[in-house]
Amino acid sequence: MASKESRRVDLYWETVRQSTLNPRPENLVTNAQWDLLTGEPGGVDYLEIDAGGVPALWAVPHGTAHDGPVLLCFHGGGYIGGSMFTHRKMFAHLAKAIGVRALSVDYTLLPQGGVFPRPVAEGVAAYQWLLDQDIPAGQIAFAGDSAGGQLAMTVQLRARGQGLPLPAATMLISPWTDLEMTGESLDYNKGKDAIFNKQWIIDMAAAFLDGHDPRDPGAGPLRADLSGFGPLYIQVGDQELLLDDSRMLAKHARQAGVDVQIDEFPGQQHSFQMAAGLAPEADDAINRFAAWARPKLGIAEPAAATAS
Repeated sequence: MASKESRRVDLYWETVRQSTLNPRPENLVTNAQWDLLTGEPGGVDYLEIDAGGVPALWAVPHGTAHDGPVLLCFHGGGYIGGSMFTHRKMFAHLAKAIGVRALSVDYTLLPQGGVFPRPVAEGVAAYQWLLDQDIPAGQIAFAGDSAGGQLAMTVQLRARGQGLPLPAATMLISPWTDLEMTGESLDYNKGKDAIFNKQWIIDMAAAFLDGHDPRDPGAGPLRADLSGFGPLYIQVGDQELLLDDSRMLAKHARQAGVDVQIDEFPGQQHSFQMAAGLAPEADDAINRFAAWARPKLGIAEPAAATAS
């Protein structure tokens, strides 16, 4: 049974859905306030920078090496919401648990013209910027949730096409990977998902694609050649309409020879890791990511691992 603390995610998504479908001036909670879900990690400094022409935010846990491994993070929000600020605390929890810095990319959203492939190109620019700082690809891991999970994959595809090396590993939270909308969970999880309905997802995909073919491998990883990708760890809640997006990506990546781990969390909603620092399920998920990522980045296991 899901903890009462994790119900914060359910309640927040339910509130956001109502405020999005029926916006009112008096609404106090909107799709721009995801950070309400997340506990402050503490012991982390933040710095806004320009990363190759793209706004970005460093999260630097105290004691981390400034020449050590880095996470490159992509926030979710269906390309219509979210920002490097809404996900600041969640990615900081992840960075702190692993023992690295995290750079969150503030890519352009749809209301500002962020249709495909602009956010992907901006992600590649930020990745190139990291490489230009003499941070080797083997010391970089990608992370992303929802639409940001899609970007974490498509940025790698575009980067590889431009001759850049692939990162060491990828961590995905509830990734949105199927712009063709073929997953059966879109139907069998109807009524369980606290935020999405099928039509909403269809509309977001159409808006992002802006006339592009959803079967384009550059727009979604399920039709792309993933051979040569580094290890992949996917986490997803079993209540999600996008559950099959994670399952299909795991299957497709394994068929390409990628080392894949996928964990499905019972009773959990889309991007439930946003409740890190407040809900035990979210803290458990973050710590699983950290234990998995540390050896991929050459980081020693801490003497006494603790939850964020």
